[in-house]
Amino acid sequence: MDTEELYVDLHPNVIKHVCKDLNLTYKKLSFELGYKPDTINKAASTGKVSDQLSKAIELYLENLRLKEELKDFDVIKQTLQNVMV
Repeated sequence: MDTEELYVDLHPNVIKHVCKDLNLTYKKLSFELGYKPDTINKAASTGKVSDQLSKAIELYLENLRLKEELKDFDVIKQTLQNVMV
């Protein structure tokens, strides 16, 4: 493994990973985060993500996770209501 591959392994491009994992385009991610598409494209191509953008991505991912948890609680709530009827 050469130095460049090691660097990529240690510092993955968070924008590329998020878009790939969530099946989003850079344009869709920019809309979700409230950034201009050019900003997301540049950060993805250079791998240089500002602290502010990094935090926005972190909060976006947390928001998605919490929405999924809420769906689970809604299912539990509905199941309990059905059992009590």
